[in-house]
Order: sequence, then C-alpha cells, then structure tokens
Amino acid sequence: MMLLLFIPIGITVDLAEKVGKILENKAPFGEVTAYYVDFTIYFANLLFPLFLFLSVIWFTSKLANNTEIVAFLSSGVSFTRFLRPYLIGATVVAIFALVLGMYLSPMASKGFNEFKFKYLKKNKQVQQTRDVYQQINDNDYIFVSSFSPKSKTGMKFTYEHIEGNELKYKIFAENIRYIEKDSTYRLTTYVKRSFENGVERIEKERSKDMHFPFELEDLTPVQYAAETKSYGELLDFIAAEKRRGSPNIGRYEVVKQKKWSLPVSIFILTIIAVAVSSVKRRGGMGVNLAFGIAIAMIYVFLDKIFGVMAEQANFPAVIAVWLPNFLFGILAIYLLQNAKR
Repeated sequence: MMLLLFIPIGITVDLAEKVGKILENKAPFGEVTAYYVDFTIYFANLLFPLFLFLSVIWFTSKLANNTEIVAFLSSGVSFTRFLRPYLIGATVVAIFALVLGMYLSPMASKGFNEFKFKYLKKNKQVQQTRDVYQQINDNDYIFVSSFSPKSKTGMKFTYEHIEGNELKYKIFAENIRYIEKDSTYRLTTYVKRSFENGVERIEKERSKDMHFPFELEDLTPVQYAAETKSYGELLDFIAAEKRRGSPNIGRYEVVKQKKWSLPVSIFILTIIAVAVSSVKRRGGMGVNLAFGIAIAMIYVFLDKIFGVMAEQANFPAVIAVWLPNFLFGILAIYLLQNAKR
C-alpha cells in the first residue's frame, strides 16, 4: 500500500524535473512509458525495506494507541510470540525482494539506465574510453589509448599473446575499427612482432582485417553493466572482469552483495519498527513515525557512504554493504530487549 501511494508521487516528481530534457531530446512516448515502468520496479526494489519499515511503524503504532498491545501482553502472550506474525510477514516480503533483486530488477535497470544515458545524460560518459587495458583470457592482453563507442574506433591499439612467462607475439596498430557487417576488426598501420626459438619476425601491412576473441562490450563495459545482469550472469561477469583487471570491480561487488543484504535488512528494520512503535507514547503515531523516518535516513546515509567508498576506493565491498546491517542489527537487538522489559 505504501508503494502504491509513494511510487506515483516519485514518478510525478521525476517527470516534473526531467520533462524539459525529454521534450528537448524528442524521446518517443512509448520509450518514456517503458522508462517509468522500469523506474517503478527499479526504485521499488531499492526502497522496499524502508517502505516496509514505515508500514510496520504505522500499523503497530495504531495497535499501541488503541491499547491492544497491552491487552495482548496482559493475557499472557509473550513479546516473542507477539513478534512472530511480523517475522512471518517479513519472510514473505524478503523472498519477494530476493526474487525481485535477482531477476526482475536487473531487467528494469537495463531499460532505466539505457533511457537515462540516451535522452537525459547525452553528454555523460557511460564507458571507460581512455587507457583501456583488459586481460581477455589467460594468455591474451589488449590496450587502447582511447576508444570511441559511438564510432567503434580505438587509437594506439596493442595486442599481446603470452604463454607462461614468454611473449609469443605482439600486434601494434595506429587505430582499430570494428566492422559490424563482417564481425571483424580493421587495423591500420598494422605491425606484428613474433618470437619463435629466439628468432624475431616482423610483419607489416597498411591495413589488415582480423578476428579477435573479444566483443566491444568486453572491451569497455558500461558503468551500470553489473546492475543489468541476473545473479548467475553477474557472478560470471565479475569473474571475467577480475581476469581482465577491470578498475570497476568494487562497483560490481557492491551490486552483488546488495542482492543478499537487502532481504536481510527487511528483518532488521521490521524488528526495529516493532520495538520502537509497540510502546504507547504521549505524542502518538507522529512521534513514532518521526523517530522511524530519522532511523531510515541514517540507514540510507550509511548505506550510500559505504557504497561509494567501496566503488571509489579499495574499501572491501563485503564490509561496505554489510556494515550498516551489522550496526542496525545491534540496534535491533538492543531495542527489542528494551521493548520486552
């Protein structure tokens, strides 16, 4: 119910902010509609635990204000037994959030980000385009000093094939261009140096078409690539990027860890919400909601801060993603024990 109430408000605010760019870039109505469908799923996945948190506070505060919780406990029902239906509900919601994050949200994220960078951030760089260095497989390495995804052209291209500790051959080219029709790469000012039995051979050509064991997406994956993959695809993608020496591993690891941490946060925030709102206060529901919103803002703040640290620095992604849950888990235990007393 909270999602149904707040998502239309979010869409209205987002549309009011971006309608100028949408009209300026002449985005088709069908693509705008699809964008807001993806927008709904994308942000519902991100805000699911917080909406559940506020919902539990509102519902439990109503029970407390009507003195129904006192009646429960006075009749001999323990606080743990009173908490059981909340945990059952949280389990159902957590399973839904897990499926949403693993499979549905990646599809929505792809459409959401593609529209954003196509119509709303046209001049923003979505891929790494300078000093691109990748390990393609166990033996092959490539380097491009600059790369243009739009023209599919790279400058100062180098390809190295290494077996063990021995360089077998090395290819140089002033530029490389992908020929989509033939799925080949055209090298200009081609030079190949090969080494065999201590003898060096040099091969030169003005232009040469070749096949290489990599795709353009492998050469420069988009920044949001990890968000668009289901969990199995994400694991394979991260493993491949680690072999290639990608500088964005921290960002990808954060996405992977959040797929598990989000459902766990549902249980933690549910327990905090029940513990906070089960006591009847003089200010009524307003005080509980204010306290709950403050806790939610602190949680989101910590989650963002540690997430950025993991993406931009060498801070471990596991710690960055799970630390807010750990801290709020301790808070949940403390508030629960206090509520029982």
